[in-house]
Amino acid sequence: MTLEEKPPDATHWSLRSMARASGISRSSVHTIWKAFNLQPHRAETFKLSHDPNFVEKVRDIVGLYMSPPENAVVLCVDEKIQVQALDRTQPLLPMRPGTPERRTHDDHRHGTSSLFAAFLVKTGVVIGECHRRHRHQEFLRFLCTIDEVIKATEPPGTQVHIVLDNYATHKTPAVKRWFARRPEYHLHFTPTSASWLNQVERVFAALTNKQLRRVVFKSVAALERAARAYLDQGNTDAKPFVWTADAETILGRVEQNRAAISKSGH
Repeated sequence: MTLEEKPPDATHWSLRSMARASGISRSSVHTIWKAFNLQPHRAETFKLSHDPNFVEKVRDIVGLYMSPPENAVVLCVDEKIQVQALDRTQPLLPMRPGTPERRTHDDHRHGTSSLFAAFLVKTGVVIGECHRRHRHQEFLRFLCTIDEVIKATEPPGTQVHIVLDNYATHKTPAVKRWFARRPEYHLHFTPTSASWLNQVERVFAALTNKQLRRVVFKSVAALERAARAYLDQGNTDAKPFVWTADAETILGRVEQNRAAISKSGH
């Protein structure tokens, strides 16, 4: 019933509605759901890529993570765009025993900033800088910053592999010319709608959860200081992510999802 039916007055089952419909106790429903790891109250999002070169790109990028080339640097590059400096209309109410922290549902917006970041797959160090605009000019400045760091920390002639998405800023003529003048740089584009393959997205998620989501910012400058402070603190004890899923495992899961969609009537 949990997997194949829905209650007449709701989109999903609850313990009470299932117990009422099935004629067993709520505790029995809970035991069965726990045994089969069923959680009707939860729902998540997904998106499957329609990139015609999806398989080749997955194998290419996952190969960089699991078997990086010798004497080379692998970077995951992206931008967290239009991060808002939000200030609440009233002061926060602090957490108390039995009561969580509370804040107003409305806010004052003081502007936005974009965080450009490069995650070094081998070490876990993050190169980052904030810009008030998000154009190819700012991306070029960030590429120059990356180039300076690589030249300062790696021996001459080191090959640099960059994983990034298909955003238009990354493919302008000026950007292409920048890479053409530096043949040691190699680009690896993630498949369309598959940003989860880019490890720097985990950095952005952690930054949001730990530093940005619950903090009040009176200005864009305060927001940028908080972002830089988070990256600087993380770099003092940087650790790489452990990538465990090989390409065939990922492709197998995607195929399972495609099969499930084809059977769902959509």
